[in-house]
Amino acid sequence: MSRFHCRAVFIALATVLSVTLLHAATALPATSDPAQTAQSSGTAGTVTGYVTDPSGAAVTGASVTLSNAASGYTRTLVTGADGGFSLTNIPFDQYRLSASAPGFHNSSQSLILRSAVPARVTVALAITSSTTVTVEAGGDLLETDSSFHTDLDRVMIDQLPVESATSSLSSIITLTTPGVSADSNGLFHGLGDHAENAFYLDGQPITDQQSKVFSNQIPSDAVQSLEVISGAPTAEYGEKTSLVAVITTRSGQGVTSPHGDVTASYGTFGTATVGASLAVGAAKWGNFIALDGLRTGRFLDPAEFAVFHDRGNEENVFDRVDLQLSKLTSLHIDAQYSRSWFQTPNSYDTLNTGVLDPFTGNSVGEADQRSQIGTLDLAPTVTRVVNNNSVVNFGAWVRRDAYNYYPSNNPFADNGPIQQETLRQYRTLTNAGLRADYSYVHGAHNAKAGVTYQHTFLNENDYLGIVDPTLNSPCIDASGNSVPGFNLTSQCTGAGYDPNVASNPNATNPFIPLLVCYDLTRTISTANGCTYNNSSLYAFLGHTDIKLLSLYVQDAITKGNFLFSVGLRGDLYNGLSVARMPEPRVGIAYNVKPTGTVLRVSYARTMETPFNENLVLSSRGCNSEFIAAIIPCVPSNFNPGQRNEFHAGFQQQFGKHLVFNGEYIWKYTHDGYDFSVLGATPVTFPIGWKSAKIPGFAIGVNLTELHGFTAFVTMSSVAARFFSPQIGGLGTTVGQVPGPFRIDHDEKFNQTTHLQYAFKHGPAKGTWIGFNWRFDSGNVAGQVPCYGVGAGNDCPDSTTTPDGQPAIDLSSLTKDEEFQAGLICGGIVASPTVALPKVCPAAQLTSSLVNIPAPGTENDDHNPPRVKPRNLFDVTLGQNNLFHGQKKQFSARLTVINLANQYGLYNFLSTFSGTHYVTPRSMTAEIGFHF
Repeated sequence: MSRFHCRAVFIALATVLSVTLLHAATALPATSDPAQTAQSSGTAGTVTGYVTDPSGAAVTGASVTLSNAASGYTRTLVTGADGGFSLTNIPFDQYRLSASAPGFHNSSQSLILRSAVPARVTVALAITSSTTVTVEAGGDLLETDSSFHTDLDRVMIDQLPVESATSSLSSIITLTTPGVSADSNGLFHGLGDHAENAFYLDGQPITDQQSKVFSNQIPSDAVQSLEVISGAPTAEYGEKTSLVAVITTRSGQGVTSPHGDVTASYGTFGTATVGASLAVGAAKWGNFIALDGLRTGRFLDPAEFAVFHDRGNEENVFDRVDLQLSKLTSLHIDAQYSRSWFQTPNSYDTLNTGVLDPFTGNSVGEADQRSQIGTLDLAPTVTRVVNNNSVVNFGAWVRRDAYNYYPSNNPFADNGPIQQETLRQYRTLTNAGLRADYSYVHGAHNAKAGVTYQHTFLNENDYLGIVDPTLNSPCIDASGNSVPGFNLTSQCTGAGYDPNVASNPNATNPFIPLLVCYDLTRTISTANGCTYNNSSLYAFLGHTDIKLLSLYVQDAITKGNFLFSVGLRGDLYNGLSVARMPEPRVGIAYNVKPTGTVLRVSYARTMETPFNENLVLSSRGCNSEFIAAIIPCVPSNFNPGQRNEFHAGFQQQFGKHLVFNGEYIWKYTHDGYDFSVLGATPVTFPIGWKSAKIPGFAIGVNLTELHGFTAFVTMSSVAARFFSPQIGGLGTTVGQVPGPFRIDHDEKFNQTTHLQYAFKHGPAKGTWIGFNWRFDSGNVAGQVPCYGVGAGNDCPDSTTTPDGQPAIDLSSLTKDEEFQAGLICGGIVASPTVALPKVCPAAQLTSSLVNIPAPGTENDDHNPPRVKPRNLFDVTLGQNNLFHGQKKQFSARLTVINLANQYGLYNFLSTFSGTHYVTPRSMTAEIGFHF
């Protein structure tokens, strides 16, 4: 589309939104109906109404229940003296509203909430001669929606056995959402993309990284419900759209007496937690606060199955305040502060056994690299009811992540097989924004228009020094090997060595004089061209502002059994590059009611913005002669990616309790993004590729509560094919064979099965048991040695035995890396202390942890090395009311993660995230007090 047409589209969008929002802000309410009362946060639904008898008189004390059988959501209240009721902070979804009272028949109706506009309901109860009434939470399982999504409620969030206490929200999404590939350290990959995920926290967009090595997540105790959208996003959502998690937090509004809980737990690896939450309020105000703290000996997923140097702690506080300022206006404020501190796990290599300081001759000790992250978030939102059909929201937010990375006290302890630098880093990411939206519901239309402005301030301070004496050696021997102990090429000849210069045919990595100035292993002088007499750290100080203006209009039109979703979004991105993009979004869903089937197709064009973490270093660092010399890089201003994605799927209901939900996905992206990592650190950089193709399918099967039994199954297969060349960023991450390659979160198949049973009667009442089975066929692995020569192969370790037979050169791996990969050569099993033969016959090299392609069959696209399949089993047993209390209850819970103690990898020497093992068997016992 031409620049003129782009401008015309944006002017039209801006005009429509300006007029709409101005009208919304100044319009007077059409009536004084109390159902208009502004009681929600503006990002969740409100249901208000009355229960009457056949004559229209109020029914006092009637029981009103709102429920969703698929997600397990249930809210119940009793009508007041006027027969009125109000349910606030309801997640957008489809519900069954039921009402009952003694002497009346039950009444039940379907209710769809997809807007902040309050839903007004009048329930008329018919008189019956019976005085006993039973209310059953039920409802249709099908949703006539054009976008594939997964709904989770508080009950599932509370009871699901999760692997990571430090990033429990990520673990919950990984286990419950089809199409998600599990990774280490709280990372998850939605539908073939590397962390292209967005969190909308009560309407606040958070599109920056949320794994535990980037930022601190909101505690799961603060979450009321989750809607995880993995289908084509509507126009409301942008930037990172492979997976959109819409989070509704817990509220204290309407809680007329204090409710809360206090919990404490202790488990394997010395993991101890303590948490507390309190909800208190009244009809016109409310406050919910959650606090928790954690200390553990296994904070990150280490590069060894054994755990050492992996301690960490985390503290969280979240507070939500709701105030009804007037009958039509309400204020909602979210506030969060989190702090985490953790060690970078060591491997056997970084224990540095026998490694001496080049100057003192003393042992350097084991590596001791650490991180600290502080996260602050404040987000107020004002909601005003305009009239019976419309609501307007005005919101603001500021979120700040401050990240510190500390090197070992002795910098030479940081030298390792994949890290030749010591690094100190301090960076901040501050994202501030304003948003306004106008929701309108009338007849067949459910429309929304909005505008969002974001300003992200990036500050990066990096200090690097060389700690490997062979990395930039001035002298080499006759075989081209680096010779430590020299500072200048002029010293080589007199000592019997050759200068390591480009004219020397044996020089594979010629000496670069500039690097000596930042080489901590050498004694330097002005003769090296340095302006000082002592080695120093190289300082990279980077700053940039990223501005993004987003405008959107959308409408969901219901016509009979059809739903038509249409929308248009416009993003104006101004960062290191400038981009403007109109983004149409369309979808159609059709409900075949006689067969219990919903068919759907959808299309979305999206702008995929570059990752902000270390963005300045990854783009401008290439302009530094020092950084370009030690880290391969391609200079780039990182243009946003342009994506076209197509979805087709269906839902099928079987009986009253079982529903199938399936989706096929095809995505094509110009300028596809991923990450590259610096050595063994958790410091990663955005990296760009020419394009990416991501096809796959995702399936969910859900069994709603049936005699205490519930279950769900998710499964998916998603290919992640990226295409050379690399177009930007630090770190070249694939070999030299041209053509497509599978990135490390490409996975042929994964599935999660969750089974849960709750005892409803007898002495065991209140007891429940949950069981998880997670199968992963294995992500693409990193630098696994293989044999392959010829077109389509990329096995640089290919060689031959002395008798000319195909063989694999293992000299690029240390003993520990051979052990980490589970390599076996001719029956010899690798260990951290025993090395395999440096040349292993190709037919004799096998592995217990990775799949090595058969000799001659390796292909980066069609047959890459992969982590071996793994089955992980988790179980949890709980009792919600140990002493059968009424208002005050005690609970107990036992959770076992990796019940079978499966020995497996997430990844091996991935250039995107390194080597990480899954969690060994761990057990946690928890007690709680609830009031």
